[in-house]
Amino acid sequence: MTDPSRIAITGLQVFQRAIATTANNVANAGTEGYTRQRVDIVTRPSQAFGDGFFGSGSRVSNVQRIEDQFLNARVQSSAGDVARLDSYLSLIQRVENLVSGSQSGLDTALQNFFNSLQDLSNNPASIPARQVVLSNSETLVARFRDLDDSYSSINQEINTRLRGDINDINSITSGIADLNRSIVEAKAASSSGESLPNDLVDQRNVLLGRLSERVAVNTVELSDGSVNVFIGGGESIVIGSVSRQLLTTNDPANPGELRVGIQVGSSSFDITDKITGGSVSGLLDFRSEQLSEIRNQTGRLALVLADQFNTQHQSGLDTNGALGGQFFSIAGPETTANQNNTGAATVTTSITDVTQLSSSDYELSYDGANYTLTRLSDGINVSGAAGPLNIDGIQVDIVGAAAVGDRFLVQPTINGASGISVLLNNTSQIAAASPVRSLESTANLGDAVVGNPQILDINNPDLFDTVEIRFNTPPTTFDIFNVTDATVIAAGVTYTNNANIDFNGLRVQIQNQPEAGDVFTIERNSGGVGDNANVVALLGLQTSQTVGGTATLQEGYGSLVSQIGTVSRQTSISSQTQQALYEDAVQARDNVSGVNLDEEAVDLLRYQQAYQAAAQVISTSNRLFDTFLAAIR
Repeated sequence: MTDPSRIAITGLQVFQRAIATTANNVANAGTEGYTRQRVDIVTRPSQAFGDGFFGSGSRVSNVQRIEDQFLNARVQSSAGDVARLDSYLSLIQRVENLVSGSQSGLDTALQNFFNSLQDLSNNPASIPARQVVLSNSETLVARFRDLDDSYSSINQEINTRLRGDINDINSITSGIADLNRSIVEAKAASSSGESLPNDLVDQRNVLLGRLSERVAVNTVELSDGSVNVFIGGGESIVIGSVSRQLLTTNDPANPGELRVGIQVGSSSFDITDKITGGSVSGLLDFRSEQLSEIRNQTGRLALVLADQFNTQHQSGLDTNGALGGQFFSIAGPETTANQNNTGAATVTTSITDVTQLSSSDYELSYDGANYTLTRLSDGINVSGAAGPLNIDGIQVDIVGAAAVGDRFLVQPTINGASGISVLLNNTSQIAAASPVRSLESTANLGDAVVGNPQILDINNPDLFDTVEIRFNTPPTTFDIFNVTDATVIAAGVTYTNNANIDFNGLRVQIQNQPEAGDVFTIERNSGGVGDNANVVALLGLQTSQTVGGTATLQEGYGSLVSQIGTVSRQTSISSQTQQALYEDAVQARDNVSGVNLDEEAVDLLRYQQAYQAAAQVISTSNRLFDTFLAAIR
């Protein structure tokens, strides 16, 4: 017959452990990553006596962690998405503050620059007005250079943060591998060979959570209790008790940027393009999707401003009577040979039409037969067996022999903002006047008027010759006569009101109706200190669609600011949404795995009562035994 006391003792042992487990839950209610535990109580094998089977008590089969693997995976995935968006958002908001700020952006500086040109056009001989133009020019180029310095600093910060995240990942994966080893050993040493060391599993889950904040992970749990961890579309970084190290390397195509690799034996493999989720992905995505584009767009604006302004300024006359020089310096494109190239080719890039520049980088590759120049933003390309290759206002020239697979990174606009500067150092060098002027004879009888000459070719050798436009009888045609060398440039030209009349590298228009014998003279603008023709033309660049042929300088910059603001708002909304999803996932997990003190209090009371009942069984069994002994004395 079974012994009630022995059965009760098993109950005391079971409920003592249940109370201890509940106490452990309560003590760890605030512990990071703690998963509540539950004692699994099973009955001991029953024993056969006479006509039946009698129970022999209970035992603890396991102390189980209460968790849902799906919910854990959901939390890890959401944590990675939150970290990626937070990293991305912090950087795009910094850039947004830079480009939109009145003290750091270009909008105010551009407007002040053109305002000073307007003031100069009103009084072209004014030295103070000229000084304001130079001062505002210096301010404008300083803004361009400061913006580019800020972009460069952000790129360096991204490199620094990447190194820090990769170091953290390596430390975490090493910790996961160590915990895998300890868990496997503890499980094998348990009496059943099946029980897991719950605290170690919780510690491993905490590390997995921290790892997912840096890079998206997939995990596979093995039967021995260890987990394998994979990133980047299947690259293993933890296999059992062994971890693989990640590393950062300089991009062979663009040494100023870091890429991410994985160490496999004595070799390493680039996995940058495979990484998703986490802060690492946020840094890489921002650099490739935003920073390069924003820097190139700013550089393109600087190049367009410098090129177009220089061209018009060189068509003017300064106060010394000399033709205008270059007003702004212009930085050339940057072409970088891939560090893995084996050929001897040298590649140079030049800008042929600044108004057609895009904000993309390009890659020149060689396949053994042809060179292909590819626009990296959309894959559009041109190819040929040899140079030069032309696309989007740039020309790529190739000298020497390339090897199969050689590549070159072409960045036409990256140096535009950092390389712009004001070349003038004296107000007298500002070419506000036109080098030629137009006059109407006082003897003219008609009401026709001639406009200011427009310079088409400042290098034309006959530009400064004195030329007369003489209307014939009837005044439906005219002759163009070079007074300087007494030659006829053109005769019997049909007159059209306001039509272009081109000769000697310049252009004029005549409006209204002339009379026979009317004469209009175009000559060198000697002593034209008070002339504002060229500064008016310079001011016209404010409204000219010089950026890609579709936008003015200020419209181009406004589009950049708007683009960045849109990305910033969209990222902010996505971040808030993902944060809410993450909090929901954490709440769902905690509803299953978290410690609920009210529930633990109920369990504690229940186990206490069961413990007391088992003790009462022992007491009752002792009294029965004493009664039995008394009866047989």
